[in-house]
Amino acid sequence: MEHVSTSQTSPLPFLKGHGTENDFVIVPDPDNTVDLPASAVARLCDRRAGIGGDGLLRVVRSAAHTEARHMAGQAEWFMDYRNADGSIAEMCGNGVRVFARYLQYAGHIDAGDVAVATRGGIKKVHLAKAVSGSGGGDITVSMGRAVLPEDGVTVSVGGRSWPARNVNMGNPHAVAFVEELDHAGDLLAVPPFTPASVYPDGVNVEFVVDRGERHVAMRVHERGSGETRSCGTGACAVAVATARRDGLDPAATGVPVTYTVDLPGGRLRITERPDGEVEMTGAAVIVAEGVIDPDFLETVTA
Repeated sequence: MEHVSTSQTSPLPFLKGHGTENDFVIVPDPDNTVDLPASAVARLCDRRAGIGGDGLLRVVRSAAHTEARHMAGQAEWFMDYRNADGSIAEMCGNGVRVFARYLQYAGHIDAGDVAVATRGGIKKVHLAKAVSGSGGGDITVSMGRAVLPEDGVTVSVGGRSWPARNVNMGNPHAVAFVEELDHAGDLLAVPPFTPASVYPDGVNVEFVVDRGERHVAMRVHERGSGETRSCGTGACAVAVATARRDGLDPAATGVPVTYTVDLPGGRLRITERPDGEVEMTGAAVIVAEGVIDPDFLETVTA
């Protein structure tokens, strides 16, 4: 059995955190004893009937989880990330920053370097030392290399259509450059795209406008969560797609490229290095902690 129990007999600790307002419910579960089915995750992430969040981060020791055991020698902690609808996701860039901030908050790590195991592989994280009065320094995550498949899609909203660049950052993205961010519509539903066969398991869709030299702004519909205030892997995909649009490729020139990406929830700095590694830098904050009533969990797992 992966988990010991499907119900809780005592209050379950949780925390709430965000990275550029991409917010998460955090459930510490180092020994992997807490079973949170999709229905429970969805209710906990519900902004009216639960705690509220764009997703849930379960904090598990890698050695205790079957999906992460093979990474335990490189990363002590595994980020079991779930979308707001309870579905499993490969990775979440803002989530990794918040996850690392929690590890620091809980006393598991200090400022400096830490490796975090995810379903998208091991992510290297650097926590800068806090500046006095800042509440914590920026966190930089090495997000891996972008993969740019040749097959793209056409995204359509409200009678307008745009070609979208296919970028994979451990999870799939379709990046469309638009004239105005309002052209993305309300982003309550998945923006239609064709051909559907390019993304058989769904896709995160980014809409991008230029703000200046190596400076863009974006909105995103995250697969399984709807529009979010920020998306780390999406910002990375946008920076890489924008660089290629601008004729910039660090692997060819040997020169790193950095883009500033503005999201509704804040600003991220994305750097693509000559070896292909993409780094994301931004803030992450723990805002609250408490306990989940076991009777509440019982009602949503029954």
